[in-house]
This record gives sequence, structure tokens and C-alpha cells, in this order.
Amino acid sequence: MSVHASIEPLAWESAFFALHSGRLRFCDQAPPLQAAACDAYQLVQAKVPADDLACCDALYALGFRLAEGEVDFVLPVQAASPSGGQRPARVEDCLWLRALAREAFALSRFRAPWYHPQDSGRFYAEWVEKAVYGTFDHACLLALDDAGSPQGFVTMRALATGAARIGLLAVARSAARRGVGRRLVAQAQAWCQTQQLSHLSVATQIGNLAAQRLYLGCGARLDATAYWLYR
Repeated sequence: MSVHASIEPLAWESAFFALHSGRLRFCDQAPPLQAAACDAYQLVQAKVPADDLACCDALYALGFRLAEGEVDFVLPVQAASPSGGQRPARVEDCLWLRALAREAFALSRFRAPWYHPQDSGRFYAEWVEKAVYGTFDHACLLALDDAGSPQGFVTMRALATGAARIGLLAVARSAARRGVGRRLVAQAQAWCQTQQLSHLSVATQIGNLAAQRLYLGCGARLDATAYWLYR
């Protein structure tokens, strides 16, 4: 089987990781992918539906290897108001947000041997700070304890389709097993309502059972599964 795809340069990631990177864009009209085209990059990423094993096999023949599995969920947009203290994140929260992101997302698809060990946490720390400023993700909300101290955060992005996607969701270790994750999901759902968005999507690693249980417990339905392959 031939893989018909072009390679999209990933300019921002290339600069951030100091790693010339591209991503496959599959298209039946594209010419068959050649190893020489991939050789022009230090790293080429491919996201393949988990049921397309023929494509996975063809990419393996070109030197790609499995990096991570991903599960995508769709959550309903509910009318119920989220419980507990909450507020939008502010610039002065960024140090706390970055520290939590580095800890919570130390393991991801941005992992060795393709990336440096600290790259994953560094990437997601940058992501959450950008969300505070409304760039890439459009909002960052905090869950607060009774004293007003942050316990976790969730970032959201409105899509052109009229839906929304959770970018990141993390709970501080000191606030684990207190229902903070459910509160953050409820905050994201309420944000969708205020923005008049139809539904809410979220993805997580296939091995992150705690996150999958959280979303299913909040009424999510499984929407898609995929593999990330790297070369």
C-alpha cells in the first residue's frame, strides 16, 4: 500500500523545540509519500485513525514508529452551573500555571527518543500561558478552594464549526480526589454555553485511564481513536 500525503512544515514547533518538524497531511490526490521527502525533516509526525492499520503498516515500512495513542471524546453542553469557586486566570497566575503544566504534562507524545525529557512539560507550560493571553486557546479558567487559591485549570478554544475543544485540563496534586476535575469540566461546559457553542471535544492519551474515567463520568461519549507515528 502507498501512503498518499504531503508534508506540512510545522514552523512554530520547529522553532520551539529546535527540531525541524513536519506533519503528514493525507490526501488521495497527493503523490505517494517517499522516504526522501521525509529525510528533509528531522522529525515527521503522522496522526492515523486507529482502525487504519494498513496505513500504519505502510508508514512503518517508511521508517515511522509508534509514539502515542489518543482518544477523543465529545461532551454535552449542559445548563447546570458549575459548583465551587472559580475565575478566569490572570497574568499573575502564570507562574503557578506553568509549574502545574510542567508537572501534569511531563509525559506526552513529545517524548524521548524524539524529544528531550523536559520538552513536554516546557511545551505545555507555554501552551497554558498563551491561553491566559487568549492566543491559540481562547480562555483559561481556574477552580478555587474555599480560601480562593487555585486547585486546577482548564483551557478552551472555540472552533469555526461552532463547537469548542478543551486544550488542557490539570488538577494540582494537593487537590487530587476532591472532585476538582469534574468542576473544571463543568466550567468548560458553562463557558461553551455563554459562547453559544454546540458541543465540547477533548482528547487524552490512550494510557491516561484517570482522564478517560473523568470524561466518561461527566457524560462524554467516545468519538475517535488515533495513533501518533513519528519518523
